[in-house]
Amino acid sequence: MTIAPAAPHGGQPVVRAGVDLDRARAAVIMVHGRGAGPANILDLVPAIGHPGLAYLAPAASGGTWYPKSFMAPIAENEPGISSGIAVIHDLVGVITAAGIPTSRIVFLGFSQGACLASTAAQRRPDAYGGVIAFSGGLIGPPGTVWSEAGSFASTPVFLGCSDVDAHVPEARVRETAAVFQRMGASVTTRIYPGMGHLVNEDEAAFARDLLSRVAQ
Repeated sequence: MTIAPAAPHGGQPVVRAGVDLDRARAAVIMVHGRGAGPANILDLVPAIGHPGLAYLAPAASGGTWYPKSFMAPIAENEPGISSGIAVIHDLVGVITAAGIPTSRIVFLGFSQGACLASTAAQRRPDAYGGVIAFSGGLIGPPGTVWSEAGSFASTPVFLGCSDVDAHVPEARVRETAAVFQRMGASVTTRIYPGMGHLVNEDEAAFARDLLSRVAQ
């Protein structure tokens, strides 16, 4: 399967795991980090997965969604950001066309993928099944004021990160939480002292529970 938005990420493969969309109770869009690929993010499925779900992992061209820090000026990361977000939004369309409502769609990403996934959700708010951002936050330079139009209607949002992450400042994670809260999401933020740039068991357990609830 491929998705057709503009370059650089349009036409890249989307790797699937779990059950087919036409048999799935819910769907998870899983967005990989910088220098990785769909196989890397799908490696999380055994730790967080739930039977009866479809997992869709799009691929970034060259393994990178955008070239610079997610806190660089937006123009310096284009067209990667816009292309990547379009891929995610188009996947939502593919999933809903298969009969799965937005209330059973979960966005999940790690690192650069967490930044892209959370921003894609924030730019098109709805009553989603959930947003899970492992070591990431909303894209934009310091001082960004994000649009807060629309409502997440109590969508569960999870933000987990280290307090000393070299790529993701704790302040940006908290800014992201505040934006989602003001837009009506039910936000859980967990900052882990001294953790590396990784997904820990507490984060995986939260994701397991969220996906279990969405699949019911």
